[in-house]
Amino acid sequence: MSPWIIGFGVFFAYPLLATVFYSFTSYDLINEPVFIGVRNYVFMFTQDPLILVSIRNTVYLVVAITVGRVVFGLLTAMVLTKIKRGAGVFRTLFYLPALAPPVAAALAFVFLFNPGTGPVNQVLAALGVDGPLWFNDPALAKPALTVLALWASGEIMVILLAALLDVPADYYEAAALDGAGAWTRFWHITLPSISPVLLFAVVNSIIVGLQYFTEAVVAGAVASGSSDAVGNTASLGYPDNSTLTFPMWLYEQGFHSYNMGYASTMAIVLFIVSAAFTIILVRRMRVSGVGEED
Repeated sequence: MSPWIIGFGVFFAYPLLATVFYSFTSYDLINEPVFIGVRNYVFMFTQDPLILVSIRNTVYLVVAITVGRVVFGLLTAMVLTKIKRGAGVFRTLFYLPALAPPVAAALAFVFLFNPGTGPVNQVLAALGVDGPLWFNDPALAKPALTVLALWASGEIMVILLAALLDVPADYYEAAALDGAGAWTRFWHITLPSISPVLLFAVVNSIIVGLQYFTEAVVAGAVASGSSDAVGNTASLGYPDNSTLTFPMWLYEQGFHSYNMGYASTMAIVLFIVSAAFTIILVRRMRVSGVGEED
């Protein structure tokens, strides 16, 4: 077990303990850390001007991405199970977007939804519809990011597809002979059979939403006209902080403002929230009996 123990200690335990320590200090990456107690935590919850904005944006993305990825992935997987000819080709096409690098995917989507020259608005103009500003509109920037997340949700689709194909066909045949309709078969056979995989998909999507960073940074920077996707503070959260997520604000504090102590505090809070979501969801699933076999 020593290789695993060494890896766990070096890549998880030590960074976690170091982050906890630095969260109680004032540390700028240059000078020695100075212990300041819980001042970073007090500042975060009472004085940080953008913390509530970043939390609201992150909560929006968590809910939208979780619901969208699971529902879209499940519906797509169910459709693919019905395809008999060329099924492998369609599965590959639906999965390919998941292989796209996040930076390249964000760049492509910003250009597609460019309000002036993007093909999406050009098609809308041909239909007589005035296209919106998309990533340049504070009201539509987060929905556009959600669409990007759904487009790249092929791994969830593949996992759910494997679970659906693993459900015994005898169950459906017996239910059909008893007069059960499509919805009844889905509710009483499909969902219970794939519930452990659905739980994984939900937990995975929540964590993805809580840690949403690269796509939001790149989309905001490119939409604002900046050539520096990560290093330009002026484009952070563009437009009007509508895409400012909690991880983005954490990055800004730690690596632009050099408030590493405060950034460590934010990282600890994010870790606690992620762990709490996972534990609560798993326990509620166990209490309701989801994922357990008779």
